[in-house]
Amino acid sequence: MKRVFPRFEFRNARPAKWEKLVHLHTLILGFVIFLTGTAPLTAQSGADFPFSPQAFRLGRNSGNVDDLGRRESGWLRSIEPLSLQERRSIVGSPDLARSESSSLDSSLNFEKTCADVPCRAWFGSEQESSTASPPSPVQSGDAGSARDDSKLSSGVTGRYPKRPDFNEDIYYRNRLEFGLEVGWHPINIPFVYDFAVGDAYTMTPLKYTLVPIMASLRWHVTNIGWPWILRGNFDFVFSGSVTAIPRGPESRYYSFVFGIRRNFVYRNWKVVPYFDERGGIGNIDAKEPLGVLWAQGQNLTFTYNMGAGVRYNLDSKYSFSAGMNYMHISNGYLSEPQFLNYGINVYGPLFGMTVRLGKPRHHNPE
Repeated sequence: MKRVFPRFEFRNARPAKWEKLVHLHTLILGFVIFLTGTAPLTAQSGADFPFSPQAFRLGRNSGNVDDLGRRESGWLRSIEPLSLQERRSIVGSPDLARSESSSLDSSLNFEKTCADVPCRAWFGSEQESSTASPPSPVQSGDAGSARDDSKLSSGVTGRYPKRPDFNEDIYYRNRLEFGLEVGWHPINIPFVYDFAVGDAYTMTPLKYTLVPIMASLRWHVTNIGWPWILRGNFDFVFSGSVTAIPRGPESRYYSFVFGIRRNFVYRNWKVVPYFDERGGIGNIDAKEPLGVLWAQGQNLTFTYNMGAGVRYNLDSKYSFSAGMNYMHISNGYLSEPQFLNYGINVYGPLFGMTVRLGKPRHHNPE
C-alpha cells in the first residue's frame, strides 16, 4: 500500500508549466487549422457543398456520398463543388432550389477572396475551374425555367421547327398530271414578234375568233427551288389541241404542242402564279387556195402560245387555273410566193383543270 499511494499522488499531481504550454499550443494550432479549412468551405451553399445538411441528407438517403461530388484526391482536394448537371439531379425541394440563387454570390465572393496563388494552390485547380463559370440562378418553383436554364448553360440552343409547306406535296420532281384547258380568243392583234422578222405591225381586215380545247400531260421536272419571288418549279407540257373557229373562213385547227411552264410557288399559298410558252405543228383547212382573200395559204401550219395566269389547288390532287393566252398560227412563209402568209394572231382567257396521276407524295420536312 505504501508503494501504490505515491504513484497515485504522482498521477494526480498538477502538470508542469511546460506541459500547460504544450496543451495550449496544441489547442490553438488545431483551432487555426479548423478555421483555415472551413472558412472558404462555409462560403459554399447547401447545393454546392456536399456536406451541407441538405446534401448530407440526400447523400445519406441515397447511400452513396460519392454521387455528391467526392473524388479520391486528398484532404480538401477530395471535396469539390457539384457540376451543374449533378446539382440539377439532386435539387428536388423548394429550399434547395432557393439555395441555388445564393450559390452564385458565394462562388463570386470566393473568386474575389481567393485570387492569390497560395489560396488556389491549397484548394486545387478543380475549385478554380468550378468557380470560373458560375451557373445561372434558378427561380424556385419554376421547373420550366430550370430546364431552359440548363439548356443555355450547357451551350445547347433551342431551334424552332421549320414550318411545313404543303405545296411540297404538289410541286415536286416527276409528278404527272392530266390537264384539260378551254379558251376563248376573240381579240385580234399584230404578230408580237414582227420586229424580229422585219415586218410592220399591221393587221388584215379579216378577223378571227378561236376556241382552243387542249388535253395535256404535265410532267414536273424539278422540285421547288430558287429564292424570294422566283421560288417555284418547272413542268413540261405535252398537249393535243382541237381548235374551233367560229369566226373566220376556216372552221377547225388540229395541232400538237409542247411547252414549259414556270410555277411561282410561295410557302403554303393555294394560289400559284405561272407563266408558260408552247409551240408546235398543226393542220388547218386553209381557204386562200380556194380564193378567199386574207385567209391561210396552206394546210400545214405552225403554232405558238404564250400565257400567264394563276393556279388554285383544292388539294394535292385537284386544281383549277385561269389566265390569259396568246395564240399565233401561220405557215412560216412556206406557201409563198404562190400564196401570201397572213397568219392568225388572237388572245383571250383560258381556263383549265388539272388532276394528279398516280399516288400522292407526302413530304417529310427536316
